Amino acid sequence: MLQLDPKTRAKLWKRTEELIESYITGVSALPVNPKLDPAELRSRLAPFTFDKPVDAEQALEFAARQLREFQVHTPHPRYFGLFNPNPTAMGLFADALVAGFNPQMAAWSHSPFACEAESHVIRALGRRFGYERTDGTFCAGGAEANHTAVLCALTSEFPYFGDRGARSLAAQPVFYVSTEAHHSFQKAARMCGIGREALREIPADGKLQMSPTALRDRIEMDRNEGLAPFLIVATAGTTNAGAVDPILELASIAQRERIWLHVDAAWGGAAALAPSVAHLLAGMEQADSITFDAHKWLSVPMGAGIYLTRHMGILSRTFATQTAYMPKEAEGLDIVDPHLHSMQWSRRFTGLKVFLSLATAGWKGYADSIEHMIEMGSLMRAELTGNGWSLKNDTELPVVCFTDPNGGNPQEIANRLLASQQAWCSTTLLRGKEQVLRACVTNYNSSAEDVRALVQALNSARSGRPGPVPHPSAS
Repeated sequence: MLQLDPKTRAKLWKRTEELIESYITGVSALPVNPKLDPAELRSRLAPFTFDKPVDAEQALEFAARQLREFQVHTPHPRYFGLFNPNPTAMGLFADALVAGFNPQMAAWSHSPFACEAESHVIRALGRRFGYERTDGTFCAGGAEANHTAVLCALTSEFPYFGDRGARSLAAQPVFYVSTEAHHSFQKAARMCGIGREALREIPADGKLQMSPTALRDRIEMDRNEGLAPFLIVATAGTTNAGAVDPILELASIAQRERIWLHVDAAWGGAAALAPSVAHLLAGMEQADSITFDAHKWLSVPMGAGIYLTRHMGILSRTFATQTAYMPKEAEGLDIVDPHLHSMQWSRRFTGLKVFLSLATAGWKGYADSIEHMIEMGSLMRAELTGNGWSLKNDTELPVVCFTDPNGGNPQEIANRLLASQQAWCSTTLLRGKEQVLRACVTNYNSSAEDVRALVQALNSARSGRPGPVPHPSAS
């Protein structure tokens, strides 16, 4: 039963295509989010004891039904949540090809095309960010890319770190992020063995950007206390509010202090492709490394994190190992085995969905898509203010934080909105204390109608009435 016969496979391929096409074309008519009922889900799963096989088509139908009923539909045009994509068509086809061919990405010789295609995409992205030369690796996501950045910075500052570990360091290493930075750096500090206390959170200013003055003062204080600063992290598009740290100023501090500069541009990095907002990333070419997630604003299926660096040898110095069992037939060629310059070993061909999506859309196609989402973000601000909401963040990127000036509780409003199942947005804390509603345009199919529907649904939720908003299919 592990290998189904050709007739059964053909039938299942056809049905899989029908199920996916039905979802793609019909997602806008579905409730955006599910009712949360763990007991119901567990009862549906209980019959699958795996003691005996079930019919393959029935199993497929079961899975598709549960996915339709029990998930937040991030491809929905009225999902205005976190940085989750409506996946590109070529990304879907790429993932199917990769699953079928199942290339092994640890050794170059096992899949030369896969390895070279990923390297080609990495170099192309590096050029868009201003790098003359680029090395890098695909990752499971931005958290792994940020973890890689901390390891590379440690290896650059302390060349013996990889062999001797954190206990061998003469001084406690410390690194700097904004109070608005992604929390993956807290995990990275723990996983690198330098500890959570090695992370310094630098206050953000009124625009929620890292304060260069506060950064300079903290570096001086840490050096005077005998600590060893080794990394500054600038965020290009914070998760909370879409803020972009002053990269040029932070790059100047990093150069003067001889500290590695990493830009976490997991979401906002795609602004480099859009003429109207590319200026926000000025100075990113001076960064030593960059995190970029293609599964965010490039809209490929989960997950496609990318780590980029302008230091051509640092990944090998950080991750190289010696093995007796890995293939050696490519020795002597101008190649790099992926397992020697990333934290992963065996992994899937992540980069194909980015390669095919870029190949068919081109830079211009992506620029147009991003510009559309920026335009919808501007419309959302106008619609919210026009309906009496107060904006709480200042960014050109399509992340909008807002509150009810009449004192409506943001979480209660969000809960009523979600109870309506008509649109999706969330709450967050700005500056660690001010709760706000947060809506982000992440879907290239979200239209002006969808933005206005969100605001209408929020108006109803604010008044205590989670009233229905007609889906596009019903109008």
